Amino acid sequence: MRKLKEVLRLDSLGLSQHQIARSCSISQSTVHEYVSAARAVGVKWPLPETWDDQQIGQMLFPQRPTPAVWRKHPEPDWTQIHQDLQTHKDLTLQLVWQECRENNPDGYAYSRFCDLYRHWLKKLDLVLRQEHRAGEKMFVDYAGATIPIYDPETEERQPGAVFVAVLGASNYTFAEVTLGQDLRHWIGSHIRAFEFFGGVTQILVPDNCKTGVKHPCYYEPDLNPTYREMGAHYGTAIIPARPYRPKDKAKVEVGVQVVQRWIVAALRKRKFFSPDEANQAVAELLTRLNQRRFHKLEGNRATLFAQLDRPALKPLPATRYEFGQWKTARVNIDYHIEIERHFYSVPYALVHQEVEARLTAETVEILHRGIRVASHVRSYEPARATTIIEHMPKAHQKHVGWTPSRLIEEAQQTGPYTGQLVEAILAARRHPEMGYRSCLGIVRLAKAYPAERMEAAAQRALRARAYSFQSMDSILKNQLDRLPLTGDAPVQPAVEHDNIRGADYFDSPPETDPPVNP
Repeated sequence: MRKLKEVLRLDSLGLSQHQIARSCSISQSTVHEYVSAARAVGVKWPLPETWDDQQIGQMLFPQRPTPAVWRKHPEPDWTQIHQDLQTHKDLTLQLVWQECRENNPDGYAYSRFCDLYRHWLKKLDLVLRQEHRAGEKMFVDYAGATIPIYDPETEERQPGAVFVAVLGASNYTFAEVTLGQDLRHWIGSHIRAFEFFGGVTQILVPDNCKTGVKHPCYYEPDLNPTYREMGAHYGTAIIPARPYRPKDKAKVEVGVQVVQRWIVAALRKRKFFSPDEANQAVAELLTRLNQRRFHKLEGNRATLFAQLDRPALKPLPATRYEFGQWKTARVNIDYHIEIERHFYSVPYALVHQEVEARLTAETVEILHRGIRVASHVRSYEPARATTIIEHMPKAHQKHVGWTPSRLIEEAQQTGPYTGQLVEAILAARRHPEMGYRSCLGIVRLAKAYPAERMEAAAQRALRARAYSFQSMDSILKNQLDRLPLTGDAPVQPAVEHDNIRGADYFDSPPETDPPVNP
């Protein structure tokens, strides 16, 4: 680089050209050329502060053109080549070079072509230095290396995933071992990381793993509903790193590398039979890791954490986040939705509508357009239904409200013979519910006929063992109840007899028939 400014400054001080040449480590002829050119155009020291070396050179030597980069062959379109390589994952630089040689047989050799492309690429590979404020960001990711967990009985080996969380300002690190990377372990590791740090950062920066991000997108990534709900519970914003941009989370990338070197590698000779046992060993090494002195900075991760991040973290919420899974379901025609082979009722007006269900260990909440419409105690019985009466239409509520004991009590209000007839109808069926309609018909007949006629008709039906609604209706329509009874007096069942089952019998669950011996 030309030392024009220094030459002109020393010349203004009255130094000889020989002295200036020795001071600037250039030839005396060059000093003579600079000084002569400055005097020719009238440039004197001091120079304007806004002038740089290039501008001074143009003032002193306007006749000299800017030297151009010489190329033996025309320059390839590196921008288009780079875009093609980024777009097509199977495209290689060698194939691109072959295509260029087909169009220009005298073009660059392959090695020179690659050198020029890499030289051009260096101009694009610029890194933005990130400044992390205290308590602002927590970066999370899983390490590539695993810690094996052995079954104590079978000695079967299972890889233990290593979760890593790093704070941006202090590099304070958290790590733990889990038996998987599914949603439950992912959320649990976040909760324990917050509790390890003793607070919550303003922003959470994860990778675009399927567990936390349903649909990765450069502009608007779609988070898993449970992950988003956990972030809202702790009051932190979740901003995933851009896809294929590991430098967005460089802190945790370095943190993963440090954990693999100082923790995973250090435990390579030990054998663990449970995640808890492995995490005890990890916790010991993690303390040593956070207390290791920096090579180029004063202090360590622990001291920086106490000075920077710890005072700036937001406090933990009063309660821990309760893990809940979200599922989308469509309401069936029977106003129930199926969740893990069990059926839960919703208001019947939502039939055919799409709803969201939040599942915890004990409850099932059902929401429609963000409003909770039902809540149930979670049941794990398959092929069963949990139904709330209020969710049914009025007609269904009335139907479900009729039980055997209620039918008998309703009939007994008309008279004892009517009650005995209803009880006999229920007892004559293989299942009491098979006689519901007949009994309801008899109860409704009491609204059209007086009690005296109903009792007489029921007595005649009992005498004839005609245990049906049709028989009762025929007796009343043909006025057979007005005729005197002949023959033996009707047998009235003794209420206190041990063989009489009574109304309560029909409300009890049916007993299983005993097995038949061959």
